[in-house]
Amino acid sequence: MEPVLDLAGVGFGPSNLALAIAVEEHAVGVRARFFERQARFGWHRGMLLEDATTQVSFLKDLVTLRNPTSSYSFLCYLRDRGRLIDFVNHKNLFPLRKEFHDYFEWAAEQVSHHVSYGAEVSRVRADGDGFVFSAGGETVRARNLVLATGLEANLPDGVEAGERIWHNKDLLTRVDGLEDPRQVVVVGAGQSAAEAVAFFHERFPAAEVHGVFARYGYSPADDSSFANRIFDPAAVDDFYGAPEEVKQRLMGYHANTNYGVVDGDLIEELYRRVYREKVVGRQRLLLHNTSRLVEVGADGKCVIESLADGGRVPVDADVIVFATGYRPADPVRVLGELAEHCERDELGRLKITRDYRVVTGGAVRGGIYLQGGTEHTHGITSSLLSNTAVRVGEILGSILRRVRQQQVGPQLQAVKG
Repeated sequence: MEPVLDLAGVGFGPSNLALAIAVEEHAVGVRARFFERQARFGWHRGMLLEDATTQVSFLKDLVTLRNPTSSYSFLCYLRDRGRLIDFVNHKNLFPLRKEFHDYFEWAAEQVSHHVSYGAEVSRVRADGDGFVFSAGGETVRARNLVLATGLEANLPDGVEAGERIWHNKDLLTRVDGLEDPRQVVVVGAGQSAAEAVAFFHERFPAAEVHGVFARYGYSPADDSSFANRIFDPAAVDDFYGAPEEVKQRLMGYHANTNYGVVDGDLIEELYRRVYREKVVGRQRLLLHNTSRLVEVGADGKCVIESLADGGRVPVDADVIVFATGYRPADPVRVLGELAEHCERDELGRLKITRDYRVVTGGAVRGGIYLQGGTEHTHGITSSLLSNTAVRVGEILGSILRRVRQQQVGPQLQAVKG
């Protein structure tokens, strides 16, 4: 069996990719490996629409807020791709989503020696001061685990994905099999829903596209300068130390910076299309506000019901796309029975220290760190790109301190002996 790892990362999305880069830059001598069940790096591939942009500044890439001189920055990527001057002339803080994904792939390739793809972690158990687990057919020992297992697609109760019912995460991977649809329904009021509505309306010029949402209209994201301070690294300290009541208020006050909101430019574009169709007398972009979808069948037949007056519109849809977001997966589910040793608060939520480490019982002496699943303790940036670079620096710093303590302990024992 190969020597014990100081750090084993479970999952290799943007968060653990940023951690792998931090290890490469600052942790000489630290043994680290990352295990990803996918065959290659991928990040929301199903929504990499050609004209969709990120909702985060390129300066909040994998490294810059932690190390502005890093050679893994988005600007270094642009220089390598020969587009640095073109991007500067573009005068834009928000790259295309496809471009940012290409940046992630570029960075992932540079640290690929740290990663095992096609390796799903299972059978985790405590082992002395760390853990032992199976991954990709091998047995691995590690002192610390960093779990970045992501989110799960959310579908309404009673709805199951199928040939005609999709979650928006599968949009681009399945749309090529859709031939000349007559009716398309998109459920949801957030950015992904609005993007899907615009995409179908443009791609299939003969189709009627129905947008269904409970609100009166799409709501713009609050990206004003003061509101954006909720994504600052310092806001994590404020949130972590605040009473539970204040945490709930902060999440309520600033939910419109991230959840269920749409870029203003996209809202205006959709309104422009609706108005244009009213003028020309052929309306096929149909936005059903204050409405919900009921009687959803696997064959695509459904009913759009008005919440205001109860009016019902039957639709025989070729495809129904639920852009209904994601739900947080239990981040310690991968631990199996070992998860029972992770302590929880009175609401059943994991107890997390400021350095993103799960509080565990005495039977677990290794460190378990989370990237995601900490919104209740660390605030809105728990699983967002905005604070990734800073967060991985804090996690790595904590792990390095633990490694040094583990190394010093035996030395002190030897001196006492």
